[in-house]
Amino acid sequence: MTASSPSTPPTPGHTSPTPLNSARSVRSHPTEIPTPDGIVDAHVFHPAGGGPHPAVLLYMDAFGVRPHLKGMAERLAAAGYVVLLPNVMYRAGRAPLVELPAFIDPGARPEIIERIRPAMRGLTPEASMRDAGVYLDWLSASPLTNGGPVGITGYCVGAGLALRTAGTYPERVAAAAGFHGAYLATDAPDSPHLLADRITAELYFGHADNDSTNPADQIDRLAKSLTAAGVRHHGEVYAGAHHGFTQADTAMHSPEATERHWTALLDLLARAL
Repeated sequence: MTASSPSTPPTPGHTSPTPLNSARSVRSHPTEIPTPDGIVDAHVFHPAGGGPHPAVLLYMDAFGVRPHLKGMAERLAAAGYVVLLPNVMYRAGRAPLVELPAFIDPGARPEIIERIRPAMRGLTPEASMRDAGVYLDWLSASPLTNGGPVGITGYCVGAGLALRTAGTYPERVAAAAGFHGAYLATDAPDSPHLLADRITAELYFGHADNDSTNPADQIDRLAKSLTAAGVRHHGEVYAGAHHGFTQADTAMHSPEATERHWTALLDLLARAL
């Protein structure tokens, strides 16, 4: 199942970021970002030499900032981007918010989700978009970045944050992608898809077809709202994939779907940034 609008061809003369040879070409460091509500613990990843580079904001999944997500940020940086990975649930504490096993199986360990749920409830649209403005300001001011509009990629709850940020800060977001997103187009009065008419970025969504948090009717509603608003977008349902398919440290991981996600994400960022 696919929903799309015509994709935008690369701008004449556009040069995609040059992939680096290995993770050894990437530098990373922790940082702390002040917000009106507290200090965000975050990590920055960037190519080791040259620059400045285009910026990417990586929104975490519900399990939070951990080695696997840092590895994903490192892979993006190796493709030529400065990547900011914030702990978006910092109001509940520094990452990790709960002790996580090396391999996460929510079916066998349901208490993990229950312990995270209060922090997720605290991530309201108003609070998360205040934070988004701070993250975008940080990236714009960083000497590592080119100061232009950013790309965003988000996973699980982060996919909704990516969509909401694109609609809240349209002049500052050039591209946004969401993978195995949750509750993207609900009946709620603050559902993120209702910001479609404000979005100017190009969007991509990789949906899981076995995902109770993002059923087919919501996938269809999201696509129709974006099309009606004239948003450049492409959405695909990944057959056989489960919610969380990009997360290799979880029981939901699909290697095939994960590599498909990387191809789509890097193509989007190369076009837009």
